[in-house]
Amino acid sequence: MRSEIENPYTNLPPSAFWRSAIADVGLFGLQDLWEGKLDINETCRFATFGSCFAQHISRALVERKLNWINAEPAPGRTPASLASRYNYGIFSARTANIYTARQLLEWAKLANATEYAENIEVWEDGGCFRDSLRPMIEPNGFKDRTQTIAMLQSTARAFRAAITEADVFVFTLGLTEGWENKKNGQPYGLCPGTLAGTYDQETHVFKNYRYPDVMAHLEEALEILWTLNPSLQFLFTVSPVPLTATANPGTHVLVATTYSKSVLRAVASDMAQNHSRIDYFPSYEIITGTPTRAMFFEPNMRSVSPYGVRFVMEHFFTGLGISAPPSSENDDEKQQLEMVADEQDVVCEEMILEQYNGR
Repeated sequence: MRSEIENPYTNLPPSAFWRSAIADVGLFGLQDLWEGKLDINETCRFATFGSCFAQHISRALVERKLNWINAEPAPGRTPASLASRYNYGIFSARTANIYTARQLLEWAKLANATEYAENIEVWEDGGCFRDSLRPMIEPNGFKDRTQTIAMLQSTARAFRAAITEADVFVFTLGLTEGWENKKNGQPYGLCPGTLAGTYDQETHVFKNYRYPDVMAHLEEALEILWTLNPSLQFLFTVSPVPLTATANPGTHVLVATTYSKSVLRAVASDMAQNHSRIDYFPSYEIITGTPTRAMFFEPNMRSVSPYGVRFVMEHFFTGLGISAPPSSENDDEKQQLEMVADEQDVVCEEMILEQYNGR
């Protein structure tokens, strides 16, 4: 009989077939969704960076009393609400959101040589100074260019410390769309003229990075970071959060989102297949996949609900083989990260683009 003939599908596990892995068990019966390949356990030190969704990983690590690195803590007894306004304790250093692979490459260069900060463009507006990599890191800006560069160098040192101290670098890829300086190629944290700066079509150029660009930027960034910490392991995720807006001419935001996430997803997977010290965790699939029927999105169909975040984190720690449950202790660091989660828009600068929506 044909069923007795051996072929590549004959002895596959139930997880390889849609019916047995998805349809028969339902969303909350999903098992073996991900098994981490890296050498990660409860004693590892984690550094977390990337787009907005990465903040949930920071919080989950702290909740479980795991070794999350905070290389740039808020000064003294700064209240949690004030610290979060100034982007302390959100990522492992005060980088603000790093949305693109190109931005990560710029931070890698800064970590490798803090004097590189002199090359970063400073925006001045009415006596208020901001560095263009993270224009809203100080809500009221800095007093002059010297202070702006000095604070950027301070964060660059903290970013380097997070790299050198970490066993695992968790990075959430968020966007393929970004903005650069036409002359020197420096990326910006946001489009000039939105939250800060002044847009100039002769100086600024829109970029929608393609697969080869993202791959090249990531590989160059990781080579730099591996020079700082040769044993560092990387765990990539892709943010399930759709674009707030697209600057790609004539493109619907849904199409732009699908393109962006598809490119990032493909790059992350290929990087994991090409390197033994890189893995990919499917947070994107968990939130946006068919089985969820979009139930983990808030009514705006963009923000991920706390239930969705919790579901992702359950699979994350199960795949790592880490069983530590969230702690009920209410220490200052946990309070700060909970506040970040509750006030997500405060630390998700891309959301400001909605104010330009004419409807």
